[in-house]
Amino acid sequence: MKRRTTLLYCLLATALLSACAGAPPAKPTHVTVKVDWTDPAKFTDTRTDQCRDPVKPEEWLGQLARYIQARAPDHLLSDQTLKVTINDIQRAGQCEPWRGPRLSQIRIMTSIYPPMINLHYQISNADGTIAAEGDRKLTDLAYLDRGIAFDRNDPLRYEKRLIDDWLRRGIDGPARR
Repeated sequence: MKRRTTLLYCLLATALLSACAGAPPAKPTHVTVKVDWTDPAKFTDTRTDQCRDPVKPEEWLGQLARYIQARAPDHLLSDQTLKVTINDIQRAGQCEPWRGPRLSQIRIMTSIYPPMINLHYQISNADGTIAAEGDRKLTDLAYLDRGIAFDRNDPLRYEKRLIDDWLRRGIDGPARR
């Protein structure tokens, strides 16, 4: 009985310590993230899409915008505003109609179709001064070699990983070539 009680106390102490150590840092207050995009008809993905019935860009652009709005606040200081303008996107994969009618709606993932996002960002402080501004070309030529990205059923998983990599390196950090 005493052994069981000691084991229970050890397990509770371990759980308490790991919960305290793994607590995420406090989120900044009053952070604003605005995301918009240029004309989707001019995006590389829209111009080169060979799918029989392509998904409208506005559908997946809205998803990416919400994703940036959810993730970016953790990488900003309090009272900062981040404005992101997506200028071009090439989603990972491409439809290959020559594979036959049954596969004409399936995006084929190969290394010759990597994801790419060109964006412009601006970080401003509460007083309106610009803290950082720049253009970034996010791409991952080895996107298939990095293992499973997020939810295997998410059609934007590789693009979301590009965004996370950018945020993790620092929004205004050096551009990686």
